[in-house]
Amino acid sequence: MENNKQIATLAGGCFWCLEAVFVELRGVEKVISGYMGGHTVNPTYKQICYEDTGHAEVVQITFDPQTITFKELLEVFFTIHDPTTLNRQGADVGSQYRSAIFYHSDEQRTVAEQVIAELTASGIWSNPIVTEMTAAPMFYPAEDYHQDYFANNPYQPYCMAVVAPKVAKARQKFLAKLKK
Repeated sequence: MENNKQIATLAGGCFWCLEAVFVELRGVEKVISGYMGGHTVNPTYKQICYEDTGHAEVVQITFDPQTITFKELLEVFFTIHDPTTLNRQGADVGSQYRSAIFYHSDEQRTVAEQVIAELTASGIWSNPIVTEMTAAPMFYPAEDYHQDYFANNPYQPYCMAVVAPKVAKARQKFLAKLKK
């Protein structure tokens, strides 16, 4: 990427939750909700919801590694979702909600493996981490109404019940990493 920017693509349940957290971090320049890891070209949200495409809901994060590292992004990622539940996050069930890291370089793959190994050794979770690690395939941006969803719909019931608590948790734990 130009100007030493990098891309990270992560799946950890509903992309509204991930986007709402990552957009607030210093060093994150852009977060786009979308789809990755399936077999359908240009999938739609409706197709994703019916699990017809194999895609996961993801966020593609453009970040400045001089300000926030890929490892720091993963620390946030593993704080705001449960990486031990296969194809599910809370009440959201289906392969589109799987935990996945779509790495864009060998360095990202190595860092992700190290972070997962450290988390596993720490014993934070009683169940094994099931986060999929795959080289990043084609990314498809989600429909416009999914972009900045939480910012645009803070009083929508799902946002109030699911997204807002994750944002609050991230703000509390990563206060020093937030944009001013």
